[in-house]
This record gives sequence, C-alpha cells and structure tokens, in this order.
Amino acid sequence: MADCANVRNKKIAVVGAGLVGSLEACMLANRGYEVHLYEYRGDIRTMEHVPGRSINLAMSIRGRTGLGAVGVEEKIIREHGIPMRARMIHNLDGTTRAIPYNKDGKCIYSVGRRYVNEVLLTRAEEFPNVKIHFNHKLLNAELDQGAMTFLDTSANEEVKAEADLVIGCDGAYSNVRKQMMKRSWFNYSQVYIPHAYMELCIPPTPDGEFAMPPNYLHIWPRGKFMMIALPNQDKSWTVTLFMPHEMFQTLDTPDALLNFFKTHYPDAIALIGKEKLVADFFANKALPMISVKCSPYHVGSTSLLMGDAAHAMVPFYGQGMNCGMEDCVVLDELMNKYDDDLEKVLPAYSEHRNPDAEAIVDLAMYNYIEMRDLVNSRLFLLRKKWDDFLSRLLPGTWVPLYTMVTFSRERYHSCIAKKKWQDNIVARIVKVCSVAGVMMGFLFAKTEAAHTLANSFLTHINSLATKTLAVVDRS
Repeated sequence: MADCANVRNKKIAVVGAGLVGSLEACMLANRGYEVHLYEYRGDIRTMEHVPGRSINLAMSIRGRTGLGAVGVEEKIIREHGIPMRARMIHNLDGTTRAIPYNKDGKCIYSVGRRYVNEVLLTRAEEFPNVKIHFNHKLLNAELDQGAMTFLDTSANEEVKAEADLVIGCDGAYSNVRKQMMKRSWFNYSQVYIPHAYMELCIPPTPDGEFAMPPNYLHIWPRGKFMMIALPNQDKSWTVTLFMPHEMFQTLDTPDALLNFFKTHYPDAIALIGKEKLVADFFANKALPMISVKCSPYHVGSTSLLMGDAAHAMVPFYGQGMNCGMEDCVVLDELMNKYDDDLEKVLPAYSEHRNPDAEAIVDLAMYNYIEMRDLVNSRLFLLRKKWDDFLSRLLPGTWVPLYTMVTFSRERYHSCIAKKKWQDNIVARIVKVCSVAGVMMGFLFAKTEAAHTLANSFLTHINSLATKTLAVVDRS
C-alpha cells in the first residue's frame, strides 16, 4: 500500500450512498482515506418507505466478495439471505419443473435491497474517517479540480465542497456522468428497451408460511413476456411482471387484467388474490428499463464512475448489483497493484473494467430472451444437459456460461469468449454426428459407389473429431 500519511491526507468524495457508493466508501476508508459520502435522499434507515428500484436482489459471488472485503458478507447472507438453488418454471397448465442453476448445487441468494444498503451505511459510519452527508443533491462539478456544488435540500441552500477524487456512484441517471458528458472524447449511449416492469406481491399463507417452495427463483415464461417471483424474509414474494410497454397499456380495467392473468398466469391468481392483484396493479405504474454504456470511466486522476453510473443494465442476469460491487473490488485490487497512485489506477480501471461492463450489459439483455422464452425450448434443455455432461467430463475446461457469470469471478468478456468457443465445439460435434448418421445408411448400402462415398465421409468425420479433441485438449 502507498505511504499511509500520504493516503490519509487525501480526501475522496463518493456521490451516491446506494449499494455501490456505501460499499466503496467503506473500502476507501479501510485504506485510510478521508471519505465524504453524499446522498440526495435522507437516511433510508429512518424512512418508512424508500422510493426507488426493485426491493429484491439476487446476490452471487461477485457481490459477496465485495461485502466480504468490508466484513458484512456473513451477516447479510446468514441473517437475511434466502438461498435459491434453481429456477422453478411455471407452465400454463399449472405444473412446475425445476431447472438447477448448477450441477454442484450452488445457489444465489435473495436479499432485500434496503436491508443491504442499511447494513453498508451502518458499516460506513463505523469508520471514523467517513462522513455521510444526507439530503445533498449534486448540482455541478469541476471534475479536473474536484470542486462540487450541492444543494442541501434540508436547509435549501447551496454547499461547496472539494476533494482530491470524486467518484460517481449515483446511478443510471448520474449527475457526475452528466458532467463528464460535457467533455470531449467521452463516449456515451443509452437504450430504453421496449419492455417495462411492475412489482406485485404474493403474501404469506394464512398460517404465515411461504405460498410456494421458497428455495427457487420462480419464473412464468410466456415467450415475449414473463413474470418472476423472489422470496422475502417475511414469507412474502416480490413478483415482477415484465412485458412490452404497450401490453401494460391494454390492461386498463380490472376485467382486462384478470382475463390476462387467467389466460397467461392462471395459477398466480390464487397466490396473489384477485382483490390484491387488482389493487396493487392499479396502484402502481409500469416502469421503464434502461441500458447505459460509456467510456472512459475516469477524468485524469480526479474523477471516476462506478456502478450503474458507468454501466446500467436491465435486471435479467441478476448482475447489476453484483457487477457494481465487483467494481469496488477491482478498484481496490488496482489500488494495491499501483500503490494508490491515482494517476495510474484510474486509467487502468477504465481500461480493465470497460470491456467487462459492456459484456454484462449485453448478457443481461440476452438472458431476458432465455428466461421468458428459451427455458421452454427442448433444444435449450438439451444444451443445458450437454453442458452439464461436458462440465463433469472436462471440469477444468468446460464451464457453462451461467456458472461462469454467476458462480465465479471470471471476467465477463472472457465468459462470452469462452461461450463462443463452446458453441463452435458443439456445432462441430453436431455436424459430425449428423454426417455419421447419414453414413450409417451408406454403410448398409451394397453398391461399390456407396461404399467409396462412405469411406470418404468417414475419413472426413475422423478428421473433424481429431481436430475437435485437439482444441479441447489445448484449452
């Protein structure tokens, strides 16, 4: 680590006290920096209701690594996490079937966003070198100088602040990123997907138990739309309905809504309850989903973007929080590598993290197609069995995509590259098997021409098989 006195003399401002910002504040404080954490909301620990995004999170190894680095992983997982070991698919006829996430029985954990955020805020306050400023909305910033202007909404007055480093962890609509967008050579793109989401709720049973088997992520896949449910600590379920925005607009009366559910989610009506379904649906509104990509993530040695501010993604891979928390781990690793020299750390962070962030943004969109449609495909299920078979046969070589993304810290862009390699191998094997089947017919033929053609094809099959095995061995 860098000279401790030099580190302690540096002030870092973290804008946004959500999951990523509060974790990053803890990690920087652990390194000895003076940290000021700014949040435009009040203290969520004192609120009855916290407005904002989904209340459920699917936590996996990337997020857990970040929590472990500041000593709160065990508390969150042990006291609050509910293990989900498989997808539970709900068919139209009311039957269900489980699709395990992993051949080894590994699981992801359903945790509450608010609970995790509160634990991290409390952990940040335990550091004497962290100061949290609630009700501070960033108005503008001179990122080269680390100068910021906030509106203190509790006093309705502007507040000036300075820092050696400004880190934007202020979400998909980041104000820190808006300041970067004014600069030359900053790349930015955003996409609103045509689908929206709405959260509903399955309450506990009258005797206070879960209404469905709890250790699953329940999915109702319906082709172009779907519904999912994650378990909560109070034995309720957070239900999220995903579908094209225009479909939401057609459900404008209680009868239209109930007929829609009777057609597509008949088993969910009894679970939610007719009256509750109607009341909750019309008390809420369908919310948009956005993907954000940008680069670079830094300005010199004085400013950095992390989390959704750098790479907002749709929620279908359950990696938004996990990726954001892994951002904190990656930055900490680079701090170690470059001895806290921000002039080296920040450019290295942008270069290292950007291809991975853009990869998971793309994978998140792909997984929506898988969850809403492909899980009902026989080819998808066959491929999953094939992946499980090969992962047992070649445990150090063949790792399914979901396992790489969710149960390892393999770099996201490397996960995609390995998946493409696997697809090529499978395509070769399918081609070999198809040709072999055709040749079996020729082998039973009695003409000399058929035998000659069969021998030629078999030589080609042998060559393909040899090359395939050679590729597998080299990997």
